[in-house]
Amino acid sequence: MRDEIRRVFIGCAGWSLSSAVAAAFPAEGTHLQRYAAVLPAVEINSSFYRPHRPATYARWRDSVPQDFRFSVKLPRAISHERRLRDSEPLLDDFLAQVGNLGEKLGCLLLQLPPSLRFEAEPAAAFLAALRARTNTAVACEPRHASWFAEEAADLLRRHAIAFVHADPPPVRDMLPPSLPGIAYLRLHGAPDIYRSAYGPAFLDALARRILALAAAPDPVWCVFDNTADGHALPNALNLLRLLQQGGIRSSK
Repeated sequence: MRDEIRRVFIGCAGWSLSSAVAAAFPAEGTHLQRYAAVLPAVEINSSFYRPHRPATYARWRDSVPQDFRFSVKLPRAISHERRLRDSEPLLDDFLAQVGNLGEKLGCLLLQLPPSLRFEAEPAAAFLAALRARTNTAVACEPRHASWFAEEAADLLRRHAIAFVHADPPPVRDMLPPSLPGIAYLRLHGAPDIYRSAYGPAFLDALARRILALAAAPDPVWCVFDNTADGHALPNALNLLRLLQQGGIRSSK
């Protein structure tokens, strides 16, 4: 059971705590300290918009328990502005910053813009540069249909990079190919993206899916990004409860 605990990371995109969920968390400490006392992981999205000082990452690292893990989103300067081209200096800066999370850095998230079509040469050059610099698990969330074809999947596979399984799917009727490595589920809210809550039936099915994924040796991440109206934390807490009932306990 301890192996399963270490492999399942349930969290939210950010660690803000509202008064609606305050009773589920300790009363003392920073928001991150209180959040990390209950949930085992968090996704840092603010890194997409602006860099954080190495000392900030080090402070976050020291604020959480030993088995807590961070997923950190790559900057939009790399994915959306440079569109993966000629971005090695930006990549070096970013990895130097997040490296201060130490062993608590669990995953890097690469979200691509909907307009970014798969092109083999720049994609291969970027992924090779990324893998030359880090062995950290990477999950890619493409949002153009061309990334769901076998050529793109094969490139990601060769660089040990996982597809994000997003809800709602970024491309209708197209599911990401199954690749070895981590499973990364990213739940944006449906039908209203970033705003809708997930109901009991969805969470029940999600818990069963995660329990099945946890039977494999690779880590399973599940991040709630439906934060706009405050539904991410209640959904994450309910999912954690369902997983505990199913035999996977939080390490908190």
